[in-house]
Amino acid sequence: MRMLCFAVLASLFSPVTSFAQKTTALKCGSLLDTRTGQVLTQQTILIKNGRIEQVTDKPVQADTLIDLSGYFVLPGLIDCHTHVLLQGDVTSDDYAVQLLKESIPYRTLRASRSAAIALGNGFTTIRDLETEGAMYADVDIKKAINNHVIAGPRMQVATRAINTVGHYALSPKEYNWELDLPKGIQEINGADEARRAVREQVAHGADWIKIYADRGYYRQPDGVYHSLPNFTKEEITAVGDETARSHKKLAAHAVTRDGVLDAIRAGAVSIEHGFGMDDECLQLMAKQHVYWCPTIYICDYVADGRAKEGQPINKYFMETFPALFKKAMAAGVTIAYGTDIGGYSWDAPQAKDFEYMVQWGMSPVKAIQTATITAAQLLDMPGQIGEIKAGAWADIIAVKGNPLQNISLLQQVSWVMKEGEVYKK
Repeated sequence: MRMLCFAVLASLFSPVTSFAQKTTALKCGSLLDTRTGQVLTQQTILIKNGRIEQVTDKPVQADTLIDLSGYFVLPGLIDCHTHVLLQGDVTSDDYAVQLLKESIPYRTLRASRSAAIALGNGFTTIRDLETEGAMYADVDIKKAINNHVIAGPRMQVATRAINTVGHYALSPKEYNWELDLPKGIQEINGADEARRAVREQVAHGADWIKIYADRGYYRQPDGVYHSLPNFTKEEITAVGDETARSHKKLAAHAVTRDGVLDAIRAGAVSIEHGFGMDDECLQLMAKQHVYWCPTIYICDYVADGRAKEGQPINKYFMETFPALFKKAMAAGVTIAYGTDIGGYSWDAPQAKDFEYMVQWGMSPVKAIQTATITAAQLLDMPGQIGEIKAGAWADIIAVKGNPLQNISLLQQVSWVMKEGEVYKK
């Protein structure tokens, strides 16, 4: 039934109810202040022109009143690592099918469904970290959402991502070397090509630049993880420098200390995955305020064989992940919520990572903060998203029950508003 609702949502490309030009009052049962962690009661949110005008316990006048007194209300969630142009199982032949058998227009149509699902899941903002061979189609999806052509979350996009030749999927060693195969990323060789790739992506609408810093992960007998670097020092430095010159931010897929440290030295603002980091990485990230998007569920998804081609190293990662997560919290690493959904099916729960965070020692409030105020800081939108306060966008969700007592309730979002428009009720 839930997926039927999302399918209808994706086909209609319009909000369930629009209140953009009128004042709307939301009467809340419980309201989470994500900045303080306090749960407020008897609150009313006044909304006009897509933004919150007031949060008060006093009576207000409004054109429309929505009664959420039986619900727990919180700001729309933020997922800092998605792939709307992927449809699951990136480690299997399904990835090749998408690149070899599906046109970019077809993949873009499927992505519109993914975007609608994300919004229905309560994620009103996402950072989409590359198109996996679909060129700049994420820019089109973002534009269509902004222009109200389709329903979806607010998006920041990374377009194609950057790696060096031969270090990503669909390489000649896997397929007929005589064929000019499509690439999941933009390949470069040398510092000049690195700079050109950044400039091209920014020119085509990239909000972020993403790199793949390492590959070939392995664990030594002493338990320390290592990997093979993808870039020379000159190449990765050129990417980071050109990104900064363009006033953009650099996100780095980096799993072990080899990739993580290289990426941070090059200016990466966020480390994606980081399953095999060590104490030196954590200390440097905390010192330089580098964000970590741990993408926990997809690591477990691959480790336990749910992906069609599991990676044995992920079993080791999942054994050491809880301790790493606790070390990161103790070291003061800033953790932002990111799932890597698209790498697994969009039909799976997007809020699953919260469960791992809480099981591994993070309080439910702090877990929610990773997907609200912390994620908003990473996306340079503090005060605009991730909290319910005057001046912020009216991105608001509601669940039945208290997620601070049962974090899995965030997998069952009942009501969704984005910029003052109701998309799910």
